[in-house]
Amino acid sequence: MPNFTPIDLGPSAPEAITTGPSGRAHVKMYRLAEDAITEATTDIELAREFIAHGELSAKSIQNSQKELYRFLTWCREEAKKTLAQLNVADLNNYKEFLKDPPPAWVSKTKWPRSDPRYRPFTGPLSDASRRQAMIAVKGLMGFAEQTGYLRRNPGALVRNVKAASSSRITRYLTQGAIALALETVSGRPAETRAAFRRRARDRFLLVAFAHTGARLNEIVSAAMGSIYTEGNGRWWLDVLGKGNKPRRLPVPPEMLEAFQSYRVAFELLPQSSRTDRTPLVLSSRARAPARITDEAAAEAIKAVFADAARAADAKGDQDTAATLRQASAHWLRHSMLTNHANNGVQLKTLQDTAGHENISTTAAYLHKTDNERHDEIIRSMNGKSLL
Repeated sequence: MPNFTPIDLGPSAPEAITTGPSGRAHVKMYRLAEDAITEATTDIELAREFIAHGELSAKSIQNSQKELYRFLTWCREEAKKTLAQLNVADLNNYKEFLKDPPPAWVSKTKWPRSDPRYRPFTGPLSDASRRQAMIAVKGLMGFAEQTGYLRRNPGALVRNVKAASSSRITRYLTQGAIALALETVSGRPAETRAAFRRRARDRFLLVAFAHTGARLNEIVSAAMGSIYTEGNGRWWLDVLGKGNKPRRLPVPPEMLEAFQSYRVAFELLPQSSRTDRTPLVLSSRARAPARITDEAAAEAIKAVFADAARAADAKGDQDTAATLRQASAHWLRHSMLTNHANNGVQLKTLQDTAGHENISTTAAYLHKTDNERHDEIIRSMNGKSLL
C-alpha cells in the first residue's frame, strides 16, 4: 500500500519568503543560473517555493498544492526517484498514470489528508484535468531549472495533454432548475441553530452565484463589507478575480434580501459597513465568525443541487434531475452569463462582469441563435414528417 503521508505545500509567511536563511533575496523573475538562487534543499521545499513565488490566485494555489502533492507522492511511491532523477519517459509515465490510477490510489469518499483512509484520486482524470495536472508539474520543473535547482528540465520535452474544447457553453442550468433549487433550499428543515444558519447561508450562496456569475473563490474570499451601496440605490459586490484583478458586480434586490436574511440568521445586523472585514461566507458551526473553505462552499452548493434533483425526480422531471446531479457552483456562473446573453445584454457588459480577458470567451455563452434556429426548423415542418 502506498504511503500517502501529508505534505505541507502551503506558501510560507510573507516575511519568510523575502529572504532565505543565507540572507539572499528571492526574486519573482528567475533566470537560468550557474549557481542556485533558491534556498530549497529538497523537492518538497522547492515545490513550496514554487507555490509561494507564483503570482497565483488563492484557487490556483489550492489546485497547485493538490496536483503537486499527487506528483511528489507518485515520485516517491511509484517512480522511486527525486526530481533530479526524472527523465522524459518518467513524466510521460506519470501522464498515463493520471489516466487510470491504481485502485490503491483511489477513494470515492473525500477524506481529509490527515485521515489514513485518504487517497489522492476519486477516479481516472479527464483529459482536461490531466492537462491541468501536467501544467502544474511542468511549471514546477521549469521553476526548478530556472532557479538552478535542476541542471536540465525534462518537462520541456513533454507534450501537453490534448483536451477537446467546445466553442459553446453547455454546462448551465435553466431558470426553472435554479428556481427549484432555491425553493428546495428555502424549504429545508432547520431544527437546530446550526441548521438554521446553514439554510440561510446556503440560500445566500445559491442566490449570489446565480445573480453575480462570480467564481467560487471570488465569493468565498470576500468580506461582508464587500457588499455595499454608494447611496444612489445601486448595490455592489467587490471581488478579487484572476490575476488579483478587482471587479465590482451588480447586486439585485433578491440577492440583497438573501444577504440580509443570512446575516440575521447569524445574529448580525441586517446591513454591514464598508469596513466590515468579517468573512462573507461563514461556518454555520463555529462559535466565532470563521470563513469556510472553497471546497466546503462547493460541497454546500452540490448538496443544494442534490436535494433539488430529488425534488425534480419526485415531480417526474428526470431531465432536470439528471442535470442538477451533475451541476456545481461554476454552473451558476455559466447560467448567469447565458441567461443575460440570451436576454440581449451587450457582450462587452458581460465581459466586464465576468472578468474575461477576451470577448470571444463571453460570446460562447450566447445560445439564443441556436434556439431560434431550432424553433425555425421545427416550425417549418408544421407538424408533418419529412420521412
